[in-house]
Amino acid sequence: MSKQILITGGAGFVGSHLADGLLKAGHSVRVLDCLTPQVHGDSVPDYLSRDVELMVGDIRDPNAVRKALANVDVIYHFAAVVGVGQSMYEISRYMSTNTQGTAELLQAMLDLRLAPEKLVVASSMSIYGEGSYICASCGSNANPPVRTTAQLRSGRWDTQCELCGGTLKPVPTKETKPGNLNSVYALSKRDQEELCLIYGRTYGIPVTALRFFNIYGTRQALSNPYTGVAAIFASRLLNGQPPMVFEDGQQMRDFVSVYDIVRANMLAIESRPSDGEVINVGCGKPISILQVAQILARSLGKELAPVISQKYRAGDIRHCYADLTKARDLLGYEPRVTHEEGFKELAEWLAEQEAEDKADTMIRELTAYGLTA
Repeated sequence: MSKQILITGGAGFVGSHLADGLLKAGHSVRVLDCLTPQVHGDSVPDYLSRDVELMVGDIRDPNAVRKALANVDVIYHFAAVVGVGQSMYEISRYMSTNTQGTAELLQAMLDLRLAPEKLVVASSMSIYGEGSYICASCGSNANPPVRTTAQLRSGRWDTQCELCGGTLKPVPTKETKPGNLNSVYALSKRDQEELCLIYGRTYGIPVTALRFFNIYGTRQALSNPYTGVAAIFASRLLNGQPPMVFEDGQQMRDFVSVYDIVRANMLAIESRPSDGEVINVGCGKPISILQVAQILARSLGKELAPVISQKYRAGDIRHCYADLTKARDLLGYEPRVTHEEGFKELAEWLAEQEAEDKADTMIRELTAYGLTA
């Protein structure tokens, strides 16, 4: 049955792919997006389907939000400023857009007495801080604290067992792991998640929070130095520069294709068992940051070895990848796109793009605030 669906932030990388999927399934799609210059330059992106009803406006503008909510059946709340490093020195903008913007959305729903069939909020793995670990020496489970600045400055990248001092081995991270926030961005995403879940419990609205891991794919903003690491590496390679890798490059992440993210979101609006739940959405198979840089270089035919900077970036964690048990049980979700397939398609798209490399700008900005060394 066709639904009227609103995607806040829907002109972006993930939202536009979701819009395509929803349109293909026969739904009507409205997008509210402020078209921020850091992501979109100064125009509506060419990739956004012309079948989308685009409303240009800020999620913090009550009037724009109320207009966007007219007659909607389902809401995907994706509007957010994204970037761990930048969030540490643009504190007001991140908290205003992500936290206050979510509050404005919920307030408008309440004022309009709008009871959508479903609200899906885009949450983030950044809420966990460090992922889950097991000690390789004594076998104990561990949820280590975030690494201190002193540890990072000394180049001690790995976390140690608090019981025996042994090296900790990463294991899949479940939704039940206590959060250990390590950035302003993570705090704002937790705010988004919890505000929506509280609203849903209070007013009887079905809400699902999907905690996205590291998403990659076509349409990423290649000239935004605070976007996903795959896009940052690609911008460097396309401009004849080697990818710059923080720490020693061995930090593990869960890279998931945007197509798998879209499927999880579409499954969520049909899944009653997911109501009121927080659910990981990832690939479930960890890969190192160094491997990502190497795969992209090979895929683009660039003989440029990554530069291991041995620098840290405030707010970064060491390892984290998803346990997908809840996604499988509640959504029927199973990742389908392998790293080999996904990065190959990304490389083919990248080869046709022009990207301004702003990685050096990012480093200068972080350095100016003492957020890297």
